[in-house]
Amino acid sequence: MTLPLVVGISGATGVIYAIELLRAVRRLGQPAHLIVSEMAARTLAIETDVGLDELRALADVVQSNTDLAAAVSSGSFRTRGMVVVPCSVKTLSGIANGYSTNLLIRAADVTLKERRPLVLVFRETPLHTGHLRLMLQAAETGAIILPPLPAFYNRPRTISDIVRQTVGRTLDALGIEHDLIERWSGS
Repeated sequence: MTLPLVVGISGATGVIYAIELLRAVRRLGQPAHLIVSEMAARTLAIETDVGLDELRALADVVQSNTDLAAAVSSGSFRTRGMVVVPCSVKTLSGIANGYSTNLLIRAADVTLKERRPLVLVFRETPLHTGHLRLMLQAAETGAIILPPLPAFYNRPRTISDIVRQTVGRTLDALGIEHDLIERWSGS
């Protein structure tokens, strides 16, 4: 049995990363459970031509962000880990402080307490000291902080190339095999 990946989408800019991650996970035959925050649904409409139903169709199971009794809210429900993509400051703060006001943050908290990989694709710039402290606090509890920073050794030509690089690195952090990116083999 392949354990599902939990994908949480918060309201930060960069929802394209979540869309491409879900598409990649589907192509790889990996099951995904999806949690979309209310602001993520608004950001989706602002930033893309992808509808909410189309986004939801990329996942095997969709959970309401208000359902704190969903399967992913319990450590006894086994998963391969979780990614929050993009991760807003508000969501990072909830995760770093264990303040589970919604299912997305509760699922992330469960992921950490069960010592499963939690990848936070934090989307904010510039950073102030409070942001840095929250990232450090989340990292100290086991989260992997993975800002979507482009790599240029692979000479990206399109936005899709840049997005794919971040998605590939996210899958790497979760231990999911893929062939999305060109691997550095030295100069």
